[in-house]
Amino acid sequence: MEYFLLVVGFLCVIGGIIGSFLPVLPDAPLSWIGLLLLYFCDGIETEYWVLGITLFIAIVSGILDYIIPAKGTKHFGGSSYGIWGTNIGLVVGLIAPIPFGFVIGPFLGAFIGEMLYDSKDHSRALKAATGSFIGFLASTFIKFVVCMGFLGLFLYKVWEFRGVWF
Repeated sequence: MEYFLLVVGFLCVIGGIIGSFLPVLPDAPLSWIGLLLLYFCDGIETEYWVLGITLFIAIVSGILDYIIPAKGTKHFGGSSYGIWGTNIGLVVGLIAPIPFGFVIGPFLGAFIGEMLYDSKDHSRALKAATGSFIGFLASTFIKFVVCMGFLGLFLYKVWEFRGVWF
């Protein structure tokens, strides 16, 4: 049973890292579930303070995921159309067989979204798309760093208790 929990926990942490780039997958909360599963394994002493701090970080990261792109768009004069366009553009960019689609897609999506909102003001749409894109990049970077930290903690705990299983 321990090996099953260990493997599923590791897959959750990896899924969280992938989710930091894909908007359809949870990111830090999924990685946190992987950490939680690790503590269910026999031989690992449960450290509630570690689980509490990492849960708090996962929740804050999830909240910032919605706030940062919106603030970036709003700061640069954009609308909710730009935010939706960023997310849709990311999905299309990931699916489309073009190099750096995950970078190009959100920017083009935000620009198209802003053009749908106001088709006459190209400069405002470009400015808002830039703000939405910068917010998206900042949010993605934060989620990725948090999930990599969770992976590091997971691997550290596995290494620390390697004598129990291996």
